[in-house]
Amino acid sequence: MTTTAVSPATGPARTYPSLRAAWIPLAALCLAFFVEMVDNTLLSIALPTIGRDLGSGTTSLQWVTGAYSLTFGGLLLTAGSVADRFGRRRVLLLGLAAFGLLSLTVVFVSSAGQLIALRAALGLAAAAMAPITNSLVFRLFEDRDLRMRAMTVMIVVGMSGFVLGPLLGGTALAHVRWEWLLLVNAPIALIACLGVRFGVPADDAAGLTHDALDLPGAGLSIATIGLACWSLTSGVLHGWASPVTVASILGAVAAGAAFVWHERRTAAPMLDLRLFSNGTVRGAAIAQIGTSIAMASVMFGLILHFQYAYGWSPVKAGLANLPIIVTMLAATPLSEWLAKRYGHRIACLVGAACLGGSLLGLSWAVDHGYAAIAVCLVVMTIGLRTVMTICAVALVDAMPSNRTSIGAALNDTAQEVGTSVGTAVVGTLIAVLVTTQLPEGVWSSELVTSFFHGERIIYGLLAVVVGLVTAAGALTLTDSRATEEH
Repeated sequence: MTTTAVSPATGPARTYPSLRAAWIPLAALCLAFFVEMVDNTLLSIALPTIGRDLGSGTTSLQWVTGAYSLTFGGLLLTAGSVADRFGRRRVLLLGLAAFGLLSLTVVFVSSAGQLIALRAALGLAAAAMAPITNSLVFRLFEDRDLRMRAMTVMIVVGMSGFVLGPLLGGTALAHVRWEWLLLVNAPIALIACLGVRFGVPADDAAGLTHDALDLPGAGLSIATIGLACWSLTSGVLHGWASPVTVASILGAVAAGAAFVWHERRTAAPMLDLRLFSNGTVRGAAIAQIGTSIAMASVMFGLILHFQYAYGWSPVKAGLANLPIIVTMLAATPLSEWLAKRYGHRIACLVGAACLGGSLLGLSWAVDHGYAAIAVCLVVMTIGLRTVMTICAVALVDAMPSNRTSIGAALNDTAQEVGTSVGTAVVGTLIAVLVTTQLPEGVWSSELVTSFFHGERIIYGLLAVVVGLVTAAGALTLTDSRATEEH
């Protein structure tokens, strides 16, 4: 069921003639992507339980989730660079093994500090997995349409993990202790390891770069992204004018400037900045930031909306997000038709219009019942599905053959930046417009009314921001009506 093809870009490699023929490696890569994405939100529903068990305060609980995001976002580019030099499958297998083994150590956790350290380590292991799972999809198929469909499957699985995290966590907590939410990672990582080991072809030296690893660039990229992510978190926790927030913002700017200066002058840059002269690379990254701002802001806002304003249980609140997953699957023919009929630029502009329009609709729908919200979620997901898939394929496909992992890492980093921005913006605006301290239990009618008013303003502002950012990125894409950017 496999063929051996010789590509001028990558050399000899085993490829598959269909998704069905590649089901073992594709399932393994999807499983790896699913577990790293679900871990972003899985523990969020268990924070009250964790706080009681470990005697943690609010700040500590915020770091239980924040530590994972910081190390994950800060190390994506570095992990992609390492994979392009030492082997993508090899680094993915090491990341999966580390992720599974680290998850087992939760049985020894007895304090919030230990759990925060564990979450930071898990974020590091996930960073070694995220960009590589996407870049390895390209190795499985020669046909561009198959690559597009495989990337669609990956994105649907990943976003399903992100959306289902609270639902799975809430359901599990009804039967087991919170530690099991991490312990289950171990067998999943083992299964994914086996699938990758026996289904994904070994790394071909001709498809790797042999440049020396850019350690200064890696350090500066970690500092830039880590401080930038922390600045957003700190702004919510300590205020945007607080000394720690201002210092972290200035540190991120300084580290970013040093990174650009270094990458332009070093003989073997981790991220060749000349790649951004390619409109596809630049535009796809910008558009991905817009999609993630929309996704994260809506997810964060509606979790509060359903559980507090409506008083729904965690399980019911998780089920309320199912329109996102269903539409991700159902919108596949529409998104592919848009790309083939009108080209990447127009298709992504249509997606940008869906994102902006759905957020504008949410600003009206939040106090008109769940049915109105569900319709907006469907429209938003059509936009997400169209822009995310086209831009992910276009960005990685536009990279040199020996830089596909760094291309996938750039795609994931753009999404992580957008996620941090979306969450921070919604959290800050809720604190400013509604309340700085969320009360427990069902909210009073006065607070619900205030929350609805705040949501109308928040989603209205985000409609403008997301629409403009995503459209600006889409405008630099090509008019290709195929699923390729060469």
